[in-house]
Amino acid sequence: MRKTSLALAVAASTLGLSQVAFADFIGDSKASLSMRNFYFDNDNRESQNDIGNAAYTGQQREWGQGFQLNYTSGFTEGTVGFGVDALGMLGVRLDGGGRSGKAGIDRTPGALFPLESDGSAVDEFSQLGLTAKVRISKTEGRLGTLQPKLPVVTFNDGRLLPQTFEGGMITSKEIDNLTINAGQLEHAVGRASTDSQSLAIAGNNNGQRSNKFYFAGGDYQVNKDLLAQYYYGNLDDFYKQHFVGLVHNLALPAGSLKSDIRYFYSDSDGKNGSAAGRAEGYTSTGYYGGNVTRGEVDNRTFSAFFTYSLDGHALSGGYQKVSGDSNMPFLNQGDGASVYLVTDRQITNFTRAGERTWLAQYAYDFANVGVPGLTANVAYLKGDQIKSARGDLKEWERDITLSYVLQDGALKGMGFAWRNASLRSEAASDIDQNRLIVSYTLPLL
Repeated sequence: MRKTSLALAVAASTLGLSQVAFADFIGDSKASLSMRNFYFDNDNRESQNDIGNAAYTGQQREWGQGFQLNYTSGFTEGTVGFGVDALGMLGVRLDGGGRSGKAGIDRTPGALFPLESDGSAVDEFSQLGLTAKVRISKTEGRLGTLQPKLPVVTFNDGRLLPQTFEGGMITSKEIDNLTINAGQLEHAVGRASTDSQSLAIAGNNNGQRSNKFYFAGGDYQVNKDLLAQYYYGNLDDFYKQHFVGLVHNLALPAGSLKSDIRYFYSDSDGKNGSAAGRAEGYTSTGYYGGNVTRGEVDNRTFSAFFTYSLDGHALSGGYQKVSGDSNMPFLNQGDGASVYLVTDRQITNFTRAGERTWLAQYAYDFANVGVPGLTANVAYLKGDQIKSARGDLKEWERDITLSYVLQDGALKGMGFAWRNASLRSEAASDIDQNRLIVSYTLPLL
C-alpha cells in the first residue's frame, strides 16, 4: 500500500499536481477485484430431431472464470477536480464448447468467449478500459470507457464479462432532487469480445452502423415516494427515441405497493427515414406487410408493472404493448444487449412488432424465516399478437432464479446463483437454458 501511494505521488508530481491537491485523489480511491465463475447451457429444442451437425448448431455449453479489476480514483482538490478510473477484465476458458462447424460436434461455442479463426473458443480474452473524469461543483464529466444504466441505453452484464461502451457523459446534480445525464457514445465492446464496434440496431443490413448515439434526460425525485423520468436517445441515421417513466411507492396498512410505468416513443432518423437510406441497409426489424421484415423505425411501447410486498413476499403483475410496424429499437450490435423494459428477461425481451405481453412474478426473501441471504424468484410471461406474414404469433417464457449469499465467515459476500429459463415461441427457436454462477468481490482499497 505504501509503495502504491508513493508511486501515485510521484505520478502526481510528474503531472504538476501538488501533494495537497493530490491528497483526495489518493485518499478517496477505491479498488476491488470481482470474480465470476460462470457455466452456461443453452439447449435449442428445435434442433433435437435434426441430423448431423444441424442437431448441434443451437447447443451451447461453456464454462469460464471471469475477473474484473475496478479502480476508482478520488478527485484532486480545487474548484476543478480531476481523476481517472480503470477497468481491467480477463476471461479464462475452462470448457470452450467444441469448434463451430466441425464435423461430429455436439455443441457450438461463442456464448462466453470470442472464437479463433478455426471456430474454437479462445483460451482467454482481456480488455482494459480507462476513463478520465473531471468534477466542478456537483457536475461530473467522464470520457473513455462507460457502463451507462439509463432508460435509453443500458449495458449488458448477462455473461462472463460485461459489455462496455466508449464515449463521453456528463452527470449533474446541481438542482436538489434532480439528476441530469447527457452524452455521446461512439463504440461498444461486446460481452464475449475484445473488438470495439460501431453502434447499430437489430435489422441493420449490409453492415451499416453509426458512431453517434446522443442521449440526454433526467430523474426528478418529486417526493420520497414518486420518481419522474424523461430521456431522449438518438442513434444517428437509425432512430430517435423519447422515454417517460414514473415510479411510485405506496405504503399500505399491511405491506407496500410499487408502481412502475414506462413509455417509449421511437421513430426514424436520417437515412432510416428515406427509401434510399433503407436500401443502403439503414433498416430496423419488424413487419411491414407481405413478407417485408425490414424497414423504417415506427414504434410505441408501453408497460406497467406493479409489485405488492409483505413480510418477505413480493407478488408482481404487469402488462406491455408494442405498437407500430417495427420492433422496439435499442442499441444492439448482435452480441448481447439489454433494453429498459420489464419484459427484458433471461432469454428474450418481448419487443416484436405488435406484441402484447402479460406477466406474473413471485419472489421470496428467506431472511423472513431465519435464512438471510437466500432468495427465490419465479416469473411467467406470455406474449401474443406478434405481427407476421403467417398471422399473429405468440410465445411464452418461464424463469426461475435461486440465489444465496454467504452472510459471514472468511468468504462473506460470496454469491451462488442458479438461473433456469424456458422459451416456447412461434417467432423464434424454442430454448431451455441454465446458468450456474459463483461470484465474489474482494476489496483492495
